Amino acid sequence: MTEIRIETQALPAIPAKRYFTIGEVSELCGVKPHVLRYWEQEFSQLKPVKRRGNRRYYQHHEVLLVRRIRELLYDQGFTISGARNKLGSHGGRSNAQAEVPVEPQVSLHQIRDELKAVLALLGR
Repeated sequence: MTEIRIETQALPAIPAKRYFTIGEVSELCGVKPHVLRYWEQEFSQLKPVKRRGNRRYYQHHEVLLVRRIRELLYDQGFTISGARNKLGSHGGRSNAQAEVPVEPQVSLHQIRDELKAVLALLGR
């Protein structure tokens, strides 16, 4: 029996901005735009703002939610129904967002070391 492995590439960092277009979310999450539109129908937590011409604008927490959905479906092998239950089993929208893994941040040790280096430079 042959094992099939899907190569998962590292997703890019999410820029610090308020709204993202469907194309930007597609690139940030490694998912095609038509998949995002389908997921909107399947996951009640995913509700991007729609502006003129029905253009979708996703907020930061929704990009994180899309990444979480992608992880459940593609990496962990959940079905749509299973992923919906996994997200829904933790309560409403806010708890589902809380479970979304946050991008790795710079550690406090790194910040402290950088500040010490700056102080050393200023002290010269």
